[in-house]
Amino acid sequence: MKKKILAALMAGTMLLSGCAGSSDHTQEPAAGGEADAQLRKLTVVLDWYPNALHAFLYQAEQAGYFAEEGLTVDIQPPAGVNDAMSMVAAGKADIGLYYQQDLIQARAEQNVPIKSIAAVVQAPLNIILSLKDKNITKPEDLVGKTVGYAGTELSEALVHSIMQNSGADPESVKLVDVGFDLMASMTTGNVDATIGCLVNHEVPQMEKEGFAVNYFFPDDFGVPQYYEGVFLANDSLIAEEPEVLAGFLRACGKGFADFQSHTDEVLQVLLDHQDKANFALDPDVEKQSCETLLPLMETADAPFLSQSETCWQENIDWMYAEGLITTKPQVSDVMATIEY
Repeated sequence: MKKKILAALMAGTMLLSGCAGSSDHTQEPAAGGEADAQLRKLTVVLDWYPNALHAFLYQAEQAGYFAEEGLTVDIQPPAGVNDAMSMVAAGKADIGLYYQQDLIQARAEQNVPIKSIAAVVQAPLNIILSLKDKNITKPEDLVGKTVGYAGTELSEALVHSIMQNSGADPESVKLVDVGFDLMASMTTGNVDATIGCLVNHEVPQMEKEGFAVNYFFPDDFGVPQYYEGVFLANDSLIAEEPEVLAGFLRACGKGFADFQSHTDEVLQVLLDHQDKANFALDPDVEKQSCETLLPLMETADAPFLSQSETCWQENIDWMYAEGLITTKPQVSDVMATIEY
């Protein structure tokens, strides 16, 4: 499935790149006057519909932090699963928010011209989730059990790795492709556990619906720690306009500082920008999501947006060992250092 996604990504890249040169980054004059026309327009494609993870972005825009950097930012949810990569690679969007392992695979297998410029979440959000009465709290508890997943090679590799690292037989777990019905497959008893649910979203959502749950993180059982979300840009923009990217990251940092110090107010900014038609937000769930996310987006050892060569190398090595990539890219192929 992942190979099909990569093929689609490259097809979209080639289709879009033919007219990429026609992109106009100058903001059209608006009611704000001539000053507004001088702002550099950036298009940012999200990984999903607006949710708590994106609150700092909407705050940076609303508070004028992007404008202070000479930028106006158009924040867009993706229309397709790979838009954050394909549109950025083709020059039809400037920045995407996507996933570390997907970027590594795209670069290693198809040489897609994108790199990470910053890490948005310093630790995984992906978990092995189950109802509490299943008594699943560690990999060994999955022996003989059925695990629902969305049919991705990454999920298969994560389950294989945590079982093997725990001394259990990976073949003792039955994986069932349930698509995006991860929670429903659990609550109806079709599977014993799932992989692919997020600690900041599905956990508070299920608890609010009255379900008691257990969960654990793959990186507690031998999988290297990884960034759940990264900002990515294409090679040309990184080489030609690093100062634009630096301004974007500075503004994001100010939005995140507000998120930390005035969480409820920034959450309201997010709620005001939610996509009610496609992904309506529950304020209670998003509030709990904020509480979960904040200590994972910045830690004592890793400032917000920081990324390390060590983390990238460990994930490249793990993906190669698990057969997710056939060649190892250099860290410099997947990670760019933007001084800001």
